[in-house]
Amino acid sequence: MRFFALTLVLAFVLPSRAQQTIYASIQHDGLEREYILYVPASYSPNTPAPLVLNFHGYTSNAFEQMFYGDFRPIADTAGFLVVHPLGTVDLVGNTHWNVGWGTSSIDDIGFTSDLIDSLSAQYNINPDRVYSTGMSNGGFMSYYLACQLSERIAAIASVTGSMNVNQLGPCNPQHQTPVMEVHGTADPTVAYDGNILFAPIPTVINYWVDYNNCNTPADITSLQDIDPNDGCTAEHHVYSGGTHGATVEHYKIIGGVHAWPGSAFGGAGTNQDMDASKEIWRFFSKYDIHGLITTTAIHETSPENLISIYPSPAHSNITIDTKSNETFHYTILNMMGQEMITGQMQGHKQHIDIHSLSTGMYILKLDNQTFIFSKQ
Repeated sequence: MRFFALTLVLAFVLPSRAQQTIYASIQHDGLEREYILYVPASYSPNTPAPLVLNFHGYTSNAFEQMFYGDFRPIADTAGFLVVHPLGTVDLVGNTHWNVGWGTSSIDDIGFTSDLIDSLSAQYNINPDRVYSTGMSNGGFMSYYLACQLSERIAAIASVTGSMNVNQLGPCNPQHQTPVMEVHGTADPTVAYDGNILFAPIPTVINYWVDYNNCNTPADITSLQDIDPNDGCTAEHHVYSGGTHGATVEHYKIIGGVHAWPGSAFGGAGTNQDMDASKEIWRFFSKYDIHGLITTTAIHETSPENLISIYPSPAHSNITIDTKSNETFHYTILNMMGQEMITGQMQGHKQHIDIHSLSTGMYILKLDNQTFIFSKQ
């Protein structure tokens, strides 16, 4: 839905310098399908980059979603690409995604698959790290992709979306699928308790908990009420221990409305105790299509130059082990792309003290090579 005036958006300056905001289209099913792609300055053609699909809500568009559910500042440091697809106009004149309700005949599943193909032909996209998120109808679309295009989607997150009541049965994911749902209990548009069309949010959560074989009950944490004037509070529900490390997470916004938490454009009733975009990327960054990223494979550049990082998970130290005596510069970043530890190694083995790092996933950059490890 339209959540802010276009004139307000135009007051903001689009990213410049090395960042690119690309307005483009592809042909699918005889239609010209438009999208907006954001390529951060940190993107390197030499390194496979994750891709986040960011779907707008009903009546909204790609341009509005780029600002409303904004991942660009996170992508700038974390190095992923963000694509904002544009839906087609339905019979009553509103932009939409065909997620199985209404009279739409648009093949949005096929369009999404073709879009991934098109972007992968132009950029170095990591096919194991393609994620989907969206607002409202865009959240429904993300669930639909998890059911119908799961072989290409590593994890999904829905903000104020749900699943159709008739979708739970025929849903056919091909692998464990980490899921995050962000939803307000006072949402007047997609009711938390569901209706004749939309499944209740607890039902949707339970479906994916069962499918992923997660532990129950959830671990529940109340978030600090940072902004007592936003009219709502938040709980974080985590169902862990699923197949291949999959988890299901739910941010339950107590008293929350149909809004993207943390957005500067959300208006009254938008929860400000969390930033949905940051939490979604924090969630996505833990997974590839095979499950939880817990180990770092040996990175081979040539038979004479093997580099391995171990152990993972690590506790107080990690070791960089190479087969050469080259000088390397190393940087450890958190999954938001913030620099945590830097240094330089000489010789074929370097031990790095990481006891100061919090538990979680981290990126190790060794000159132009990238590894992922976890800290416990």
